[in-house]
Amino acid sequence: MGGSVLKTIAVFFGGLTCEHDVSIVSGLQAVNALNPQDYRVVPVYIARDGEWYVGEKLRNIKFYPSFNPWEVDRVLPMAAEGKMALVEHPSRQRLFRKLRTFKTIDVALPVMHGMNGEDGTLQGLFELMDVPYTCSGVLGSAVGMDKIVMKQYFRACGFPVLPDTWLDRAHWEAGREAELDRIEAALPYPMYVKPANLGSSIGIGRADDRAGLTNAIDIAASYDRRVLVEKGVAQIQEVNCSVLGWGLEAKASVLEMPIRWDDAELLNFDSKYLSGEGGKGMDSMSRRIPAPIEDALTDAIRALSLEVFKSLDSKGVVRIDYIIDQSDGSYYVGEINTIPGSLSNTLWAATDMTFAELLDAMIEYAIAAHAEKRRNVFTYDSSILSKVSAGAKMGKK
Repeated sequence: MGGSVLKTIAVFFGGLTCEHDVSIVSGLQAVNALNPQDYRVVPVYIARDGEWYVGEKLRNIKFYPSFNPWEVDRVLPMAAEGKMALVEHPSRQRLFRKLRTFKTIDVALPVMHGMNGEDGTLQGLFELMDVPYTCSGVLGSAVGMDKIVMKQYFRACGFPVLPDTWLDRAHWEAGREAELDRIEAALPYPMYVKPANLGSSIGIGRADDRAGLTNAIDIAASYDRRVLVEKGVAQIQEVNCSVLGWGLEAKASVLEMPIRWDDAELLNFDSKYLSGEGGKGMDSMSRRIPAPIEDALTDAIRALSLEVFKSLDSKGVVRIDYIIDQSDGSYYVGEINTIPGSLSNTLWAATDMTFAELLDAMIEYAIAAHAEKRRNVFTYDSSILSKVSAGAKMGKK
């Protein structure tokens, strides 16, 4: 990209979520991949208590296991005419000195996973501050985060999804046997039980009988108030597809097939993030690229991925996970990850796109989407305030 004036890119990671540590790994990968000749890169760490920090020590992964907030700068975000200013937190203010502005951000690059970051909450803040950001918007992020709403939405769009039902913690605690009866009447075994708003395979369990179902719901309900229960596939095969773009411009990646590290039917958290060398996150996970499936099925899944991406008005890079039933060749949308682990770099590397180039594209899409948003009319001149101030009575809406 280059240019005489470097844009300041803030990479956000951490957060109040069970996926906090995974987010740190992915976030620092992005920080290290952004070209310092093209950008001023600012790591922004959101701690487990929701406080925001900046500082050079945040670039070092070894700083986080014994995180000391007094070795970095605690900040607050403030709107700054299409940019976001990171201002010194009042608790750090010294006597008779104005609060410092540490950085003014041109583009936000969130690498947040799970609740309180990937779910539309942080995106809403960026919208209110009118700052460009690289991921899907409030609607797509919120729908993509909640597995129950997401599946209902996909079903309404005509996308293939597995049969499912759901429950909330209050009904579960009020009448476990009744809920078990209802679920067993709706779905056959095996079933998969998932917290509605969580990723990285945390809290997900397989149930082959009533006792297993009870245990799986107990675990899932400890992570989230709402729980999805989904029909299992006996001869299961999993493939993933990434989509990159925004608006009229979107392209699907090659497909990958994750390889399980054990005999479990579920690719769990440890398999995804801890099996590789050096804790390198999703980049360390063993996979087959391209996925060894028929060309016709590959083409169908890639085409469906573009439809899913466009229907949610997605932006930047997403990863869409699919389940294939090998017994009959049918395939189903499992879920969309609007901020995928390590931003699905491995899938795009298969097309000779470097991680830096992928991030460049995401930043360009963020800026283009922001410019398009500014074409909207946000003001409307009316006589309401002048009439009310002159004593006129307010009418009904």
